[in-house]
Amino acid sequence: MVLAFLIVTNMSSEITLPSSLQDGASKRDDLPKILLVIGDGAEVMDTLFPFYRLGESFCVDVVAPEKRVYHLVIHELSEGWDITEERKGYHLQADHSFGEIDPADYIGLVLPGGRAPEYLRYDEDLLRVTRHFFEQKKPVASICHGIEILATADVLQGRSVTTIPKCRFDATVCGATYLEQPVVRDGNLICCRGKKDMSPWMLGFVGMLGDYLETEGAT
Repeated sequence: MVLAFLIVTNMSSEITLPSSLQDGASKRDDLPKILLVIGDGAEVMDTLFPFYRLGESFCVDVVAPEKRVYHLVIHELSEGWDITEERKGYHLQADHSFGEIDPADYIGLVLPGGRAPEYLRYDEDLLRVTRHFFEQKKPVASICHGIEILATADVLQGRSVTTIPKCRFDATVCGATYLEQPVVRDGNLICCRGKKDMSPWMLGFVGMLGDYLETEGAT
């Protein structure tokens, strides 16, 4: 895997340092492939939990608007704040750009939260990829603000979903039914609200991927 790089800039020089997240990591290209969508402002835990969990059994390709290093962020409630505070997190290298992706090569799609989806949802190549997964009924996992990409792709009509409460409008205005539950599965889509719900979310998604592979292998 290509090394991720952290760019440290001061007034006199620019130093390039390797990131420990992907430094020396190997990928099993012979395993079924999953797409993990990122952009600047993607939430650290929303991104890295599925990145490592799915990497146990699948080949996880990180995809973004361009093939470069992206800045993940930490969202956390801090004392004196009534909204989440955002701080710098890890950096992650995208393996491919959205435009390079043939979604037919992948069996699953993961949409992390953070601020990234607010901007990514207008990328026509990402919308093309997202719609493919729904047309082909392949497993899709969305957490927190990831619902914004699904809403813009117009794939939520008639579905039951969950998300962080402040994104409820994004779902319901596009025809979905919002359920105030930790995890909701509707067909090929499994959603969760946020970080506290990641374990059952990924457990359910891995099960969906297994069912999909079993079904596809039988046809």
